[in-house]
Amino acid sequence: MNRVLVIGGGASGMAAASKAKRMKPDLEVIVCEASRYVSYAPCGIPYYIAGIVKNESALIHYTAEFFREKRGIDVRTQCIVEDMDPKAKIAHIKENGDKSYELEFDKLVIATGASPIKPPIEGVDLDGIYTVRLIEDGLLIKEKLKKAENITIVGAGYIGLEMAEAIRHLNKKVRIIEMLDHVLPNIDKDMAEIIEKELLENNVELILGEKVEAFEGEDYVEKIITSNNEYSTDLVILAVGVRPQTDLFRDKGLEFGVKGAIKVNRRMETNLEDIYAVGDVAENIHLVTGKPTWIPLAQTANKMGRTAGTNLAGGNAEFPGVLGTAFTKVFGQNVGRTGLSEVEAQREGINFKSVKITGRTKAGYYPDAKSITVKLIYEEDSRRLLGAQIISSGDATGRTNVIATALYAKLRVDDLFFIDLGYAPPYAPVWDPLVIASSVAARKK
Repeated sequence: MNRVLVIGGGASGMAAASKAKRMKPDLEVIVCEASRYVSYAPCGIPYYIAGIVKNESALIHYTAEFFREKRGIDVRTQCIVEDMDPKAKIAHIKENGDKSYELEFDKLVIATGASPIKPPIEGVDLDGIYTVRLIEDGLLIKEKLKKAENITIVGAGYIGLEMAEAIRHLNKKVRIIEMLDHVLPNIDKDMAEIIEKELLENNVELILGEKVEAFEGEDYVEKIITSNNEYSTDLVILAVGVRPQTDLFRDKGLEFGVKGAIKVNRRMETNLEDIYAVGDVAENIHLVTGKPTWIPLAQTANKMGRTAGTNLAGGNAEFPGVLGTAFTKVFGQNVGRTGLSEVEAQREGINFKSVKITGRTKAGYYPDAKSITVKLIYEEDSRRLLGAQIISSGDATGRTNVIATALYAKLRVDDLFFIDLGYAPPYAPVWDPLVIASSVAARKK
């Protein structure tokens, strides 16, 4: 037998399965996916709900049939691994709700991803309270929104803000409740204020610094009780974060790390022989701190899966780590972040400084030049770049990626001044905002 079992058919699982099969065509690769879909884009669900993406099928990169017919991978949907024995290398599987069987394997890839957090508060299981993770979630919420007019979103991270925009796109009333004192917890408060202004200008009711303590209703949610107030609602979307989906593996001898994610090395190997963990279920290394971290992002998951697939097929690959580079769109503002925020640098005990400037995305005289705010965080003594946050009503992604590259290369904040960035009035000012920020940092020596 030469069989690989992959538990989970999301980005990391299908990347691992595809890479292993491509490298070693004689491998028998079986993928068990609990939902009806594999290789889909959960990040696109808010845009499907908004109607910007017209059909849920557009969110599916490849179907299960494609993998079976074109790549020779045995993909089994609505397939749940109920238990597994890592020493005996046997998985206990239930398929389509009734068919149960045991499956032997030689190598295992754990790619179960992360599951939405449902806080243990009164009424959280009432009907009308939903999370956003699977295509099935998107289908259900889109249907329920046809009759709901007053929607409450709990949590102001990426998903919470993207869902707020999606629902406003449908001309519904939207309220966001966030227990912290600013939106987007992974950027700093002074930058988050730009986004808060944008939300308010787009008629999103923003309630900060209030903790949800209970949901009330007979069978269906009707009211939210917070630490300060109570609010009537027709529908609730929980967007308070996710956690690694590891319940199945807790008593199997695996080692766990940051935030309960499975501990792996750079080859994506766990502490158990022939068992790999990839994607949102696995720990990784932060390239700035060099310490273990857990940052669940799609592009990271794909790379981790590809690394594991290479190694289990007999190759040699390492995944170096992550920076947490991420983008989001909030109405007319675009947000990019990478590396450490001030809060994260302080938590790490790093002696840091920061600069923040506001410039233009193009030559100021060129039509449609937009405002852009750049914040750079750097180590005071070494002047090594630590991170950046960029917000613009124009493009924020390109310059965020420049900083991500600089972080990967371990550049100093002063090096940004001399990077040969391109200039032409339709694309960038002669003094690029990154160059200006570097120049301001130089004056802080």
